[in-house]
Amino acid sequence: MSILRREFESLRQNGITKVGLPRIGDPSVIPLWFGEGDLPTPDFIRDAAKSALDDGLTFYNHPAGRPDLRAAIKDYLDRLYGIELDAGRVVVPGSTMLGISMAARMTLGSGDHGLIVSPNWPNIDRAFQMTGARFDFVRQRIEPQGWRLELDDLFAAVRPETKALFLNSPCNPTGWVMPGDEQRRLLDFCRGRGIVIIADEVYHRNVFDGDVAPSFLSIAEPDDPLIVVNGFSKAFAMTGWRLGWMVIPAGYGEQMTALSECSNTGAPPFIQMAGITALTQGESFVRELRERYRAGRGLVMQMLAPHPRIELSEPAGAFYAFPRVRGLRSSLDFVQSLLAEKNVGLAPGFTFGPGNEDHFRLCFAQSHERLETALSRIRDYLEDYDFG
Repeated sequence: MSILRREFESLRQNGITKVGLPRIGDPSVIPLWFGEGDLPTPDFIRDAAKSALDDGLTFYNHPAGRPDLRAAIKDYLDRLYGIELDAGRVVVPGSTMLGISMAARMTLGSGDHGLIVSPNWPNIDRAFQMTGARFDFVRQRIEPQGWRLELDDLFAAVRPETKALFLNSPCNPTGWVMPGDEQRRLLDFCRGRGIVIIADEVYHRNVFDGDVAPSFLSIAEPDDPLIVVNGFSKAFAMTGWRLGWMVIPAGYGEQMTALSECSNTGAPPFIQMAGITALTQGESFVRELRERYRAGRGLVMQMLAPHPRIELSEPAGAFYAFPRVRGLRSSLDFVQSLLAEKNVGLAPGFTFGPGNEDHFRLCFAQSHERLETALSRIRDYLEDYDFG
């Protein structure tokens, strides 16, 4: 007999951690499976956290985030997008993933329907699953010029009970970046139907054309059905800090404070102080990372794209490649056997949503020397693998 919710008891580990956790931290593995590089958070950000600890910032603080951090996020977004955001709409509950889970809980419940633009990071559908709502995937199309979302596919998947849709741009894993004109068209559609867009923009600084990806914040009104989730992990090499933010529709400050209280009681204050330093002093580091990732992307395209079994379009954003392998029947078997024989960690394609069994994902944020070694091993293994 089940004693806990069906949605909880049916949860299963995603394919990335299924492959990675048994050998996480193994120095013999080149880890391209998780979404991070091998550079630690820079000294000036770490020093800010140390200083805050030395100053005794170890107590409870505002569950929606320190006012000075929320103001810094507002200033940062205003500067990037040429907007005038109300800092009262900014909430800092903890990690970006926590923000996504909270957004799902805010918008979906039993009897509702949600949509997820796919390929998608696998924990998104688990967050939707835990709400008790039903949901479907709308897959991006892969074309000669790259991945794209056909908005008519999305519109056709909407039901009368659809209450929320999730999309991630720049996209993990495909590198797709949603153009501003398509964002406007989608927002107009959702505005007319009361569908909330949950926009994950955590890779907004990881783009290779321009300084920042298009954002829904540039076009939305304060009361539009839009929740933007973002954070520090990807732009500032702060994956382990678990610090992110949300921009919510106007008028929900009390409710968000209450939800933050019962979700995480707020992010640690000394980590929030490090976030302020990242936003106010980190622009040169953001640009250094972008150039490092651009070179990593170039290595991937140079070494993998010409292979006769590989179909790979150049990603426009984020720091992943999501190649299709012709003839591959089990992405899990491929990445597990590659790990066992070549000590290279990849993420299996199946875990990124339906239709991706013949793909794998690799993160090209590692040092170029390690990345080149890993790519050589992948290329060699493609010659040895039994495709049946």
